[in-house]
Amino acid sequence: MSLIAGKKIAVLMGGPGSERKVSEKTAEGVAEAITSLGGEVVLIDVTGPDFELPSDVFIAVNMIHGTFGEDGQIQAILEKRGIKYTGAGVEKSRIAFDKNLSKDCFIAAGVPTPRSQVFKLDGSDTLKLDLPVVVKPPREGSSVGVHICRTQAEFDAAIEDARQFGDSTLIEDFIEGKELTVGILGDQVLPVIYILPVDGFYDMNNKYPWLTGSGKSNYQCPAELDAETTKRVQEAAMAAFKAIGVEVYGRVDVMLREHDNQPFVLEVNTIPGMTSTSLLPKAAAAVGISYPELCARIIEISLFERDI
Repeated sequence: MSLIAGKKIAVLMGGPGSERKVSEKTAEGVAEAITSLGGEVVLIDVTGPDFELPSDVFIAVNMIHGTFGEDGQIQAILEKRGIKYTGAGVEKSRIAFDKNLSKDCFIAAGVPTPRSQVFKLDGSDTLKLDLPVVVKPPREGSSVGVHICRTQAEFDAAIEDARQFGDSTLIEDFIEGKELTVGILGDQVLPVIYILPVDGFYDMNNKYPWLTGSGKSNYQCPAELDAETTKRVQEAAMAAFKAIGVEVYGRVDVMLREHDNQPFVLEVNTIPGMTSTSLLPKAAAAVGISYPELCARIIEISLFERDI
């Protein structure tokens, strides 16, 4: 019998950030899965810190991607209220969501990651890396605001766009190669997925064509890599996960450099997408973990891993 059978489960969705619609879609699937396992689901549309939960909620399943849901804010609110919740805790969420802080953790732990610089947007800074580079907001998800810049004109335009996200931005070496992602569930490393966008890179359009009305990606799961390369990629992903200290589950994005099969970790996602087209469910399914079972295990590991 499922641990959540007969329990009231709050599924938190929406949020005030740029990934609201993705979160809503994720929550639909998770709610259906929990219901199929005998749980009583209460969907909670969160728009800010004043959301209300029933007093008899067993656990809150946090499915708010990006700002507020993935950066430690909602975790702090839930802890203050004494409510159990899924996924990473306050501090680990904050670090993982901030690409500058997580990169510091990767470097300190010897995790391979692209060279980078924090670029001030007040006009005082200069590019210290060679083109091509990637410009990305340090605290956004779903590739929001990410630009691959191969020319000075593209870089200048990307810097101008970056101003809407803050007073500085992260710049990384562009790694030419395969876009990979690795799901982690507790202490289990899931199969590597190779992401093949039909056009461009794995941005919001290619991640969520059902949302944007354009874009498309194909996937290899498991990725068609030799055993040694697969092992290196999975080890780098787990090392990144441990470097930050993320609890429960997540998904690690990795670039595999074309000319030497060297993996470079980009980031750790602490609340990865759980829609029907999302990558964590694909990876879990490849090792026989059904979607409802994946949802149940996230809840069970959350209850086991931390005293929250």
